[in-house]
Amino acid sequence: MPPIVLLVEDDASIRLPIAEILRSEGYEVVEADSGEAALAAFDRSGSDCVLVDLMLPGIDGFEVTRTLRQRSQVPIIIVTAKDSAFDVVAGLAAGADDYVTKPFEPKVLVARIRAALRRARSAPTSDVVRLGRRVEVRADEGVVRVEDEEVSLTRTEFRLLCELAASVGKVLSRDQLLDSVWGYDYFGETKLVDVHVHRLRAKIEADPGAPEHIVTVRGLGYKAVP
Repeated sequence: MPPIVLLVEDDASIRLPIAEILRSEGYEVVEADSGEAALAAFDRSGSDCVLVDLMLPGIDGFEVTRTLRQRSQVPIIIVTAKDSAFDVVAGLAAGADDYVTKPFEPKVLVARIRAALRRARSAPTSDVVRLGRRVEVRADEGVVRVEDEEVSLTRTEFRLLCELAASVGKVLSRDQLLDSVWGYDYFGETKLVDVHVHRLRAKIEADPGAPEHIVTVRGLGYKAVP
């Protein structure tokens, strides 16, 4: 069965060409022209990947993303003309895994979808890593515990933590993390890493403002501390 892409875009002049491109690449496309229609379509037929515009009538793209993330770990890519840092960060914070700004090259969007689907299918390593006394990462089980309590992470947050934990004590640059976690050349879009590190810290650190487990190495990147 071909992968199902839920395309959420109210502007038909944009939605229809995107749908045609994706179908020509072998994807099954479910179209929705509003947030309400998107949520109903997802409940009805599911999806392997969701493309969502931020500016939608009724329920906006931020709320669609938050709602879908509560229901599923499906890869979500924001496709939007709102490319300010605030909007991008807000979209990622709502639970999106990636974003593409309009206008874009069709091959870029297709590559992002392929990368998202590849990440969703890939299996983590079987290592069990402890960070300090509080955090335990069980990659093969898809489980992270903080003080023996399981915490809920998005797929991308989990992959990012696994990548850092697999190289515990070693500094990984933002570009290295982009390549290993997102699986595509995202040169210049390091805010993806920063936002997800910020969200990870909020979930695993005792004091996210003074992190002990995922620390910033100024000018170099991030590292997990054993």
